[in-house]
Amino acid sequence: MQRRPTDLNIAGAVDLSGLKAPAAAPAQPTSTSAYVIDVTEATFEAEVLERSMTVPVLLDFWADWCGPCKQLSPVLERLAEADAGAWILAKIDVDKNPSLSTQLQIQSIPTILLALGGRLIQGFTGALPERDVRSFLDQVIAAAQQAGLPGAGGAAAATDEPAGPPPEPELVEAEDALARQDYAAALAAYDALLVRKPADPEAVAGKAWAGLLMRTADVQDPSAVLAAAAAAPDDVAAQTAAADVEILGEQIEAAIERLVGLVRRTAEGERDAARMHLLSLLDALDPDDPRVLAGRRSLANALF
Repeated sequence: MQRRPTDLNIAGAVDLSGLKAPAAAPAQPTSTSAYVIDVTEATFEAEVLERSMTVPVLLDFWADWCGPCKQLSPVLERLAEADAGAWILAKIDVDKNPSLSTQLQIQSIPTILLALGGRLIQGFTGALPERDVRSFLDQVIAAAQQAGLPGAGGAAAATDEPAGPPPEPELVEAEDALARQDYAAALAAYDALLVRKPADPEAVAGKAWAGLLMRTADVQDPSAVLAAAAAAPDDVAAQTAAADVEILGEQIEAAIERLVGLVRRTAEGERDAARMHLLSLLDALDPDDPRVLAGRRSLANALF
């Protein structure tokens, strides 16, 4: 079950002093920015324990194969930059740091923990909507100020920007549904917005992404899906399922090539099904991604 941002409980914090880095391990942290750092078992004590005595450190447990991690991590990184040192994002790859993950009892990813004043505080699990992440971070910043740990940048960055227009209520409903993995409810909310605002770009993209998550929710072994597609190159269901898996695995070019090829060698109904599936996948991705633009061109060439 996901922990919501309102579950932040400073009183229930756990002392981190018992978590020490392996003495013989080399300390080689790699920083991606001033506010986003990569942490290993070797650097945990310095980068998390010691640093948390002066600034809140948010721990993001992730893995390269984790689809929800790829949703959440860019949000966290963007907010870390926006808050300019009010807190630090420490990214921990669970595959490369299994001992640390075991000590902290990480059971699923993405998992977010908070180190504050040398104590560990439960955050949340799963890819929450950005506004919920923002709410959690506001609590973190407030708690740090109360503890006398304002961080390098203080809380000004989180509050100085003028408020934008409120989000569409259907988008709020859809994001809440996605956070609890109720994909049918998310699709219904996006559809409701599209009835009111046809072709709304956020609704189109959100519906496409929710559909992808719904189709792949029960996939336990992506390699088996890909093997089934290799054994049935002209089976539309097998090929579209494989493309879904490839998209979630960031193999965007492979998914596009797979479905464009299917469009080229099928006819009538099957061809249209492959075309519509590819368009839906492209809608779920960043429209400015060069791979998406190239995919749309490739599909057009295959059709005409």
